[in-house]
Amino acid sequence: MVGIVIVSHSQKLADGVVDLTKIMADGCPIAAAGGMDDGGFGTSYEKIMMAIEEVHGTDGAIILMDMGSAVMTTEMVLEDLGYEDVKMVDCPIAEGAVAATVASISGRSLDDVIQEAQSAVHTSKLS
Repeated sequence: MVGIVIVSHSQKLADGVVDLTKIMADGCPIAAAGGMDDGGFGTSYEKIMMAIEEVHGTDGAIILMDMGSAVMTTEMVLEDLGYEDVKMVDCPIAEGAVAATVASISGRSLDDVIQEAQSAVHTSKLS
């Protein structure tokens, strides 16, 4: 399965997104990397690196970020890790995470999981 990492400035937000995905795709390798090491708001290089290492397997992994320094810090981690099969995905964090975990637990490829997460951009909440 493709692993998924949720990077947020808030530990509560990252944990909440992970909990939400478990309703639809319990068992998917997913990890939260939210907030600073002291519990404050921000992004932690170490938390992101540990989360990637936790979920990265033979099928690769994707990373969904909330905004700003979450993107920049994730880019630094990926540069240092050097994994070819770990990709950042630009999508809404909650909707993208649900779409990605469902695709991953269904055995879809890394490219398919990325495509599903990105398709969440077009999810309409109002009819």
